[in-house]
Amino acid sequence: MAHHGKRIRKAREAVERTKLYKLDEALRLIKANANVKFDETVELALNLGVDPKHADQMVRGVVNLPNGTGRTLRVAVFARGAKADEAREAGADVVGAEDLVASVQGGEINFDRAIATPDMMPLVGRLGKILGPRGLMPNPKVGTVTMDVKQAVGASKGGAVEFRAEKAGIVQGSVGKASFGEEKLAENICAFIDAVNRAKPPGAKGHYLLRAAISSTMGPGVRLDLSTVQSAGAGA
Repeated sequence: MAHHGKRIRKAREAVERTKLYKLDEALRLIKANANVKFDETVELALNLGVDPKHADQMVRGVVNLPNGTGRTLRVAVFARGAKADEAREAGADVVGAEDLVASVQGGEINFDRAIATPDMMPLVGRLGKILGPRGLMPNPKVGTVTMDVKQAVGASKGGAVEFRAEKAGIVQGSVGKASFGEEKLAENICAFIDAVNRAKPPGAKGHYLLRAAISSTMGPGVRLDLSTVQSAGAGA
């Protein structure tokens, strides 16, 4: 326990809390401090100038990270007949209709993302109180209610990340693993920020993207100089 505390203190001492780091500097710090025995996830947090309590200021979308997340998601598909077969062929981990709904109602949720064909939504809608709080409810705005089941499953398996503004206007998401090269992490971060910028709601006034920071699972947050992230994205 003392060793763990010492490692955390050393990592925090390496980061100036008020400094805005260039993207390449921030990534070097993150990777240097990610020295535990497992491959830490790199997280991006964005503070936006929105109030999600207002419908016209809700930020929600999906981004296909160019270099994936480093994690294979377990995907469930609510579908029948030919579309269920298509889902299985595409690599879905769980496929079903009434039987899958019953499993979820019974507390069996062994998947990370749910996809549904439009005709299944009256049935899937019964699961709103279960899947909604977990961020698993299929939604056409992020491409998880669709007839193109093959594409949706492939995107989910290949690095698609959903994002949504929380109460304080904060959007968070995984952008890769600490083992990724700096260039791959930078490309993923820029793609994520670009997607959030494109999802700017009509009710957002004034400055939209206020602050950004990255961190690894066990490491301290590192604040980003947004001008370097945006210029990196423009040059990518």
